[in-house]
Amino acid sequence: MNEQQALDRFGQVIMSDLRDRSIDFFELLVEGHWKSPSLEKLQAELQGFNEEQINLVRTILIRSVDRGIHDFLFKLQEQADFENDIEIKVQGVDIIQSSDGLQGELFTTDGWMANFSKYGELQE
Repeated sequence: MNEQQALDRFGQVIMSDLRDRSIDFFELLVEGHWKSPSLEKLQAELQGFNEEQINLVRTILIRSVDRGIHDFLFKLQEQADFENDIEIKVQGVDIIQSSDGLQGELFTTDGWMANFSKYGELQE
């Protein structure tokens, strides 16, 4: 596995297992899918929102998740660059050293969001 393939594999996991699953959870809340008592109350409250309000909450959620992922990746990069105490290897490839900034891998037309998230990059 080369460096780009290792970076892409890591990005794919972050996008599908963190970003997409978080957004999917919200979409299922809006649909009233969950049967948990703690979530049923929240789902009932969401039913009172109109489409514009739901879209606003969705945008806030996605921006929050994206910011969290960005900041986490930035911190990993920072710790590896300055403290030398974090390594992340994918099939033996140190992906932090393979990237000039993990957090930057998220964006652009060929970034992780565009390539590996079913929701793509959130547009303005």
